[in-house]
Amino acid sequence: MAIGYGVHHVFVQLLAGLVDSALPAASFWPVVFGLGMGMTLLFTFGLPPVLQLAQVPPLRVMRRDLGAIKPASWLVLTLGVTGFAALLLAVARDVKLGLIAVGGFGGAVLLFAGLAWLAVKLLRRLVNESTAPRWLVLATRQISARPAYAVVQVSSLAVGLLALVLLVLLRTDLISSWRAASPPDAPNRFVINIQPDQTQDFQKVLRDAGIQRYDWYPMIRGRLVQVNGRDVHPDDYSEDRAKRMVDREFNLSTAEQAPAHNEVVAGRWTPGEKHALSVEEGIAKTLGLKLGDKLTFDIAGVQNEARITSLRKVDWGSMHANFFVMYPVDHLEDVAVTYLAAYRAPEVAGFDNALVRQFPNITNVDMGSTLAQVQQVLDQVIRAVEFLFIFTLAAGLVVLFAAVTATREERAREYAIMRAVGARASLLRQVQRAELAGVGLLAGFLASCVAMVIGWALARYAFDFVWTASLWVPLVGALAGAVLAWLAGWWGLREVLRRPVMTTLRDAAQ
Repeated sequence: MAIGYGVHHVFVQLLAGLVDSALPAASFWPVVFGLGMGMTLLFTFGLPPVLQLAQVPPLRVMRRDLGAIKPASWLVLTLGVTGFAALLLAVARDVKLGLIAVGGFGGAVLLFAGLAWLAVKLLRRLVNESTAPRWLVLATRQISARPAYAVVQVSSLAVGLLALVLLVLLRTDLISSWRAASPPDAPNRFVINIQPDQTQDFQKVLRDAGIQRYDWYPMIRGRLVQVNGRDVHPDDYSEDRAKRMVDREFNLSTAEQAPAHNEVVAGRWTPGEKHALSVEEGIAKTLGLKLGDKLTFDIAGVQNEARITSLRKVDWGSMHANFFVMYPVDHLEDVAVTYLAAYRAPEVAGFDNALVRQFPNITNVDMGSTLAQVQQVLDQVIRAVEFLFIFTLAAGLVVLFAAVTATREERAREYAIMRAVGARASLLRQVQRAELAGVGLLAGFLASCVAMVIGWALARYAFDFVWTASLWVPLVGALAGAVLAWLAGWWGLREVLRRPVMTTLRDAAQ
């Protein structure tokens, strides 16, 4: 809790400019949560072996053979894990978000555990003891002799590495791919409130500046008031987004031809068809609209009724002008209209200022500056999250360290026996390094592969662009895992090979 209190000040500095530095005093809730989490984990993993100690005969204690975990201990373990999940749900303060966190964590652990177990079995089969180097044979025996510990070590380190590798991919490859997804000639200026009597002069200015390709659409403000003759109100919908859409005016437009960057996914766009509408498929789903529904819009006091004849899939990442609702006609009669232009600004100093001076009523939105600011915000947030996930990696290393040290005495006896029958200390050091590096290589490789799959899914289903990760990612991740595992294991086992053989064997015999 003390470390957390200090870290939150660092976190605020990383988010400087995004959050107010004059934060209110911390509440008591984090203290309660920290104590609850710590005690839950302590009783979950510490109490089961303690409960069965009273039932273990003294002779088995002397032989260091405590036996399998009793049913009562399994019950405590189950209750503890359930309590841990409940605490995560409580801190999330949102059932869906909490279930995603619990399910994602549990799924990642089970996935890594299963893959690690398969890898251990496969390694045992692939290593030919008659031809493989002795250090590899002995390291393989060490890992396969304790598969449960290997699974714990790989899973714990892989979960921590997964978080960091995924963040690195989000920060580099995914964001770079997101930038590259926009065409080089995509519009970076959006101008609205162009009056009808300014259209010719405005378009002439664009042409004189060398801008030959630009989006030009009429903009009509209208409020949805009826669906199929029935009045609609925000209270008719349960989803917040639907409430907001109904409670405000839509930006409507007209175009005889369907926009090139819009795909008609249902129905048919018929150029010039009167009393027809084309609706974006996402907003249609949000509002529960379908083909054939009649929508009535209040446009400056004029009621306009039309039927949905097509649904469109809009490419919002194209940076072109897009609308939720469009009429497939050239214009609407007796409605107030302004115009919108979207274009790529020429690299001419002072062009934007000159345009605003000539047309002072327009609003010129510089999307280049906006995207640069969004990128800056993303970089700050990712740095802050990376800082937090360092603790996840540290926790994985602690679990790895604990799993290694839990077998220290057993390893010491094994090494002492091998040294007693003639094994050199240099060979045993090679065995130790190979075992630890193998665990780290597997954890890093698995974490990188899963991170690449998650990154692809985010690119495909969340960001809607094509992304291909570099083949270097699994290699770099595996090497990073090997280094981290070797450091953690070396620290926990550094004294094992230094013990005198007779001392270790005498202690084992007692």
